[in-house]
Amino acid sequence: MNALFAAASPYTGMLPFADPAAPPAASTAQLIIAAVVSIVIIVALILWVKMHPFFALMLGSAVMAVAANMGFTDAFTSFSAGLGSTVGGVGVLIVLGAVIGRFLTESGAADEIVDTVLAKTPAKRLPWAMAFAAFIIGIPLFFEVGVVLLIPIVMLVAKRAKLPVILVGIPALAGLSALHGLVPPHPGPLIAIDALKADLGVTLALGLLVAIPTVIIAGPVMAKPMAKWVPIAASDKLLAPVDENRGRRPSFGIALSVVLMPVVLMLMMTVVKATGIGETGVGQVLVWLGTPLQALLITALYSMVVLGTTLGRTMSEVASETGAAFAPIASILLIVGAGGGFKQTLVDSGVGQVIGSGIAGSGMPLLIAGWLVAVVIRLATGSATVATITAAGIMAPLVGDLSSTHVALMVLAIGAGSVFLSHVNDAGFWLVKEYFGMTVGQTFKTWSLMECVVSVVGLIGVLLLGLVV
Repeated sequence: MNALFAAASPYTGMLPFADPAAPPAASTAQLIIAAVVSIVIIVALILWVKMHPFFALMLGSAVMAVAANMGFTDAFTSFSAGLGSTVGGVGVLIVLGAVIGRFLTESGAADEIVDTVLAKTPAKRLPWAMAFAAFIIGIPLFFEVGVVLLIPIVMLVAKRAKLPVILVGIPALAGLSALHGLVPPHPGPLIAIDALKADLGVTLALGLLVAIPTVIIAGPVMAKPMAKWVPIAASDKLLAPVDENRGRRPSFGIALSVVLMPVVLMLMMTVVKATGIGETGVGQVLVWLGTPLQALLITALYSMVVLGTTLGRTMSEVASETGAAFAPIASILLIVGAGGGFKQTLVDSGVGQVIGSGIAGSGMPLLIAGWLVAVVIRLATGSATVATITAAGIMAPLVGDLSSTHVALMVLAIGAGSVFLSHVNDAGFWLVKEYFGMTVGQTFKTWSLMECVVSVVGLIGVLLLGLVV
């Protein structure tokens, strides 16, 4: 399990866990109070003081560290480590995704995809089309990779169809989030499968059964009222200005190949690992190519060629466009990194460990207990993967007498709980907020609420399956 987690962590922006057996430095009550107070301080600084989220998260992390008896001298140690890990992992993916997005939009490739989608899909069906697209490409993609690839498409679809961006964006996010929590090869489900000794094939099949209705309800269905609550238009912040004299557009096939290339590379890696040929020479090459960092790097270089030099641009112009992709994401990188720093402070304090252990010993039904343990750790730490691996470790001794299908359902219950209520200690919260140009309150009304719906509907699906399998 440790080897698997270590392999996953570079792409989830996480540091390896502190020893789960190590006792926290403070009492349970003190840890809970410290976590609540630090979160309240962050929200207050952002909403009322109007402080930039980076500094609010930094100060909140210091308060959490000191209140949890981590020491004044180490007040920023976990924050710095978490920030570095997040920027070094997720941050690199954001940068590469921004470059791909820049070439998709500046070259007209995104316009070509949008025009084709709009020509073949009635406007009222676009939320369903986005949910379906996100569901398909989200199977092999890490959540952050899917977000940075889909954002330019979401923005352009919303602008061209004159729809609120939430109406189009929430279905896409729901598709990615449900797959992230419920379906391998995402790191959370894989870690839980390993910890609970669940069957990969059974978990994958049941996970897809749960994910389909979950995406429908949390995506297109919930997007309608959310778009009324937060009727914002698509932002131009991350889209390159359109140059009417830029020359010919790439074809739909070329444009689609840029979007699908990382999907195909990662899917090949998944198939190679599943068939057991990953240790062969060819298999090792395919696994390397399909690792998210390599897959996005290859796609970024590919986009520079097929959406740059092939369309008549010089290498200097390609380099200029590449540089132009970096400026809009500087603030996003800092905020997402700070969110990762606050998360790491919470993880290192041991707050998730003490709360989760208490819930697991309460005597409630196992599937609900697994979900609730993951929910509490998710709320405390802000990380779905941290919640999954911690909850799986807590629940592992309790599933020995369950059937293989119910062990798989425990994996899914934990996965559903791990995505509950993304808020200020989750790097994903800030990622979505900044990309969509929303306020903190608007992000709670849309993204955070959607995550709650994904979690609760996912649990209901698990419980219903538990009655028949």
